[in-house]
Amino acid sequence: MGRGGREWNGRITSSLAKHRNYRLFFIGQLVSLTGTWMQDVALPWLVYNETKSPFAVGLLIFFRFVPFLVLGLFAGVLADRIDNRRMLIATQSISMTLAFVLAALAFTDSPAIWAIYIVAILGGGGVMIEAPSRQAFVYQLVGREELPNAIALNASLFNAARAVGPALGGVLIAVVGVGWCFAFNAVSFMAVLAMLLLMRASELFPVARDGEPQPTLIAIRDGVSYVWGSPLMRTIVICTAAMSLAGFNFRVLVPSLAADVFNASALVFGALYASFGIGATLGALVVAGRGRASWKAFSLGAAGLGLSSLGIAVIGGIPAAIVLLFAAGISFTTWVANGQSLLQLASPDRLRGRVVSIYIFVFAGLMPVSAVAEGWVADKLGTRFAFAFAGVAGLLAAGYAFRRLRAINSGVSGPLVATDTVQPQT
Repeated sequence: MGRGGREWNGRITSSLAKHRNYRLFFIGQLVSLTGTWMQDVALPWLVYNETKSPFAVGLLIFFRFVPFLVLGLFAGVLADRIDNRRMLIATQSISMTLAFVLAALAFTDSPAIWAIYIVAILGGGGVMIEAPSRQAFVYQLVGREELPNAIALNASLFNAARAVGPALGGVLIAVVGVGWCFAFNAVSFMAVLAMLLLMRASELFPVARDGEPQPTLIAIRDGVSYVWGSPLMRTIVICTAAMSLAGFNFRVLVPSLAADVFNASALVFGALYASFGIGATLGALVVAGRGRASWKAFSLGAAGLGLSSLGIAVIGGIPAAIVLLFAAGISFTTWVANGQSLLQLASPDRLRGRVVSIYIFVFAGLMPVSAVAEGWVADKLGTRFAFAFAGVAGLLAAGYAFRRLRAINSGVSGPLVATDTVQPQT
């Protein structure tokens, strides 16, 4: 390997090389996220095969993500008040327990759909409370300078698991049954818990927190006011909300794409999911190698996601769908990783958890609405129409973001950033 290649690899893995605590976090996530994606691919498949209805899958996603809508802003306040590592230990333990419950349900002959929905609600609540703490904790693991690299590495890991997990899940579903996906996921949480316990608290980067905690509603108001008062943050949040409402929820549409449009097996279903994950991993590695956040990459990623969705709406076969889902994956992590980095770098320490929670609120909290709408559209008008609608709406959102961010960057709406790149602040 030449010098340029070694330098590129060094940039990609800089957070891992410099920070022991982050290496432990990365190893734990490497194991656990594979199980998480096995469960995520198995759960819609289980519900679809029990009901034969995309709408029922849409309801599953609704129940899974409605806690993000209800608890989203409160979780950010908790992240700014409570030790993030302790919060992660508690929420990961809860998620492990719920995965064991899902495994028990799946091993029964006719699992009750209402029981699956209840577990989905509880699991979504645990994930929502955990998510702002987990993202804010990354800052404590690596500090400001390495934050864009670490966020991109997290995205690459998340999406590598998105590729491997569904593929393994498809094999397990076909060979031994869907229940084993949930069982594997439950056991995988032990890796995360072990790595969190092995971390050295003395090596965490300190963060400034409010000396006297504010009343919860006032703390939420302060976070929302800060985000809305920043043209950069406001544009990213509005674009993300529009993309979420547009229906980029492949958990709802890919099962019906595989089963209804292509009349395919669980193995093909897993391959479709995996192709998205492979593309998303590649996109995240490119972002990690750049080591900086870019508003142009954020906008272009959103546009690529819209174009890919439009392509899926009109393609005629499985190979083309795999290619387009691969492209959608690249676009997805380019959009998400740059948006998260831009927001966190522009956030003061005391508000970082609340800023992250607002982003998660619009990114995932609106999914209950879009999931039910997607399922209804797919039922009534067809899966291809649902993909086409998402594609058009996504392109409109991307165009808005590019126009606004370019104006902000050029100083028309207040020069929040001096160049396309947001540099770490001191």
